[in-house]
Amino acid sequence: MEHKPRKNIRLKEHDYNSAGSYFITFCVQNKKKILSHIHVGALHEAPEIELTQYGKAVKDVIETVEKRFGVTVDRYIIMPNHVHIIITIKECEERAIHESPLRGRSVISKVIGYIKMNSSKMIHNINPEIIIWQRSYYDHIIRNEADYIEKSDYIINNPAKWAEDEYFTEG
Repeated sequence: MEHKPRKNIRLKEHDYNSAGSYFITFCVQNKKKILSHIHVGALHEAPEIELTQYGKAVKDVIETVEKRFGVTVDRYIIMPNHVHIIITIKECEERAIHESPLRGRSVISKVIGYIKMNSSKMIHNINPEIIIWQRSYYDHIIRNEADYIEKSDYIINNPAKWAEDEYFTEG
């Protein structure tokens, strides 16, 4: 079975090590809803997200990113089959990264690789058979304050709009 070469979806002219904020989405393999459950309450009540043991592993790893990489995780949400996260890189920050497979890549790529690799290890301790992550990730370079507010609001409101979400699948 031949595979087509993967298309690079990153902006060639952008330095993903440069200061700024980035809205990132990465997905579970085959969009399986295994990271969380969304409980919708009565009208005008905010939905609640209940993380599964897999989702808790992802949360634990995300919460180590700031110290590990010297970036800021401004906001994130762990949906049933994907994660949205806003990461901010500040000017001249020291970044600690020592894993050889991650050298030579952008800070954003290293952070997402770190989250996926380490959460996969934790999840494989729970279920060694599972393939947790789809390859790659989607990124959006946040260009100004209005864009930042829009992406932040999207994360906040994503559980309420779960049934309309592009990653929602029946079953």
